[in-house]
Amino acid sequence: MKHSLQLRVSQQLTLTPQLQQSIRLLQLSTLELNQELETLLQDNPLLERVEPGSEEADTDPFYDSESAPQPETVAEAPVTAPEPEPDASTPPEGTDQTDSLWDETPGNYNQGDDDEDDGQQGSAYTETLREHLQWQLNLLPLSDRDKTMTMLLIDALDDFGYLQQDLAELASMLPLELEVDPVELDTALKHIQHMDPIGVGARTLSECLTLQLRALPTDTPGRVAALEIAQQHLEILGARDFTKLKKLLHCSDEQMREARTLITGLNPRPGTAFASNDTRYIVHDVEVSKVKGQWVVHLNTDAMPRLRINRVYADILRRNRDAAHKDLSAQLQEARWLIKNVQQRFDTILRVSQAIVERQRHFFEHGEVAMRPLVLREIAEEVNLHESTVSRVTTHKYMLTPRGIFELKYFFGSHVATDTGGACSATAIRALIKQLVAAENIKRPLSDSQIADILSQQGIIVARRTIAKYREALQIPPANLRKSL
Repeated sequence: MKHSLQLRVSQQLTLTPQLQQSIRLLQLSTLELNQELETLLQDNPLLERVEPGSEEADTDPFYDSESAPQPETVAEAPVTAPEPEPDASTPPEGTDQTDSLWDETPGNYNQGDDDEDDGQQGSAYTETLREHLQWQLNLLPLSDRDKTMTMLLIDALDDFGYLQQDLAELASMLPLELEVDPVELDTALKHIQHMDPIGVGARTLSECLTLQLRALPTDTPGRVAALEIAQQHLEILGARDFTKLKKLLHCSDEQMREARTLITGLNPRPGTAFASNDTRYIVHDVEVSKVKGQWVVHLNTDAMPRLRINRVYADILRRNRDAAHKDLSAQLQEARWLIKNVQQRFDTILRVSQAIVERQRHFFEHGEVAMRPLVLREIAEEVNLHESTVSRVTTHKYMLTPRGIFELKYFFGSHVATDTGGACSATAIRALIKQLVAAENIKRPLSDSQIADILSQQGIIVARRTIAKYREALQIPPANLRKSL
């Protein structure tokens, strides 16, 4: 085979380090961005934050105004009000049929001073259920052995305050030389069940509710019927079969209503008041406000890190441009790239947000029912970006509006056809379902088929199974479980 030299022209896509950094910064949330910047600030001496109240860096020859955001722009993320996550724990066995009867509002017992010298919110101490019960146990006039048995059961309680293990099983796990009898453990359990919070130490949901009902005054309206329901007919109540309940209890509608109100006012998970919540913080990237009849979008300046070139090292490089300072020169270029990429990140978020607000302005005027269908491609064509870039911009980026804080992804959604040939947003349909359910007759709740018929009368063609899917996504129970007296 003969060797020869040939000239070939070809094209190849290469991601430069600057482009890779720009893509990585674009997909980070504001909090993640600040964490990334802290790492880069430690690694690069040429880069520094602009402290509030410091001089402008305009006189710095290495502060490239074209590579950087506005003078020194691009501030440490502010501390905003936390949004606690719902408790994702699994309830005790046997509570699934009656979960919809209660609205959970777990509480915290906080101690400590929240006012710190640095102006930041201090971490609040949350007393655990074990500590709370142990404190009460120390006040009881019990022998050391009884206290030990009671403390053993306290340690066996789960996060909801339930005792899931059988007493005989617990007794068998203890050393034989202790000669622990299940009767002793049963007595210790009674001590726990008389502690605060009421209902702690229960082994079933029925027992938990019964403990709370027995603690009420004997003249409480509906107490007798509620006790019988909690002890024997809790599953029937969870199924909303009020007709059968009235026959079993031989009571009137008013008495049944009092008993149901009493039960739904109880706490089925007494231990959650002492559970520690995993708190997540959200910092909005853009703000939307109405100015002279127009919806205007602007960046949250408090969320924009202010960066600049360090003047000391910049002066060193300006006076010495020899090979000995090659590393500093490279770090200078990286600092300029970072400042430019951070500014480009916020500029892109602003452009995408403006395009979203322009297309969803009816949402800001009228709410979810006015949300129009929107896909990434529409915004990408408007701002002349790739769909993948728009996807990165809208993920974990938040918009503060008069209607609340929303992730930019929230404004995108699929569409459902209408009889006029148009389209209706899935978000708008979910909002209509919520409105219909909220306004329905609780004695005769709307079925999925009836909701589909009502929407079809409004020109929105939606299948029954689609209504069921949206209803489940909204955590709205079916019609038979929404029925009430």
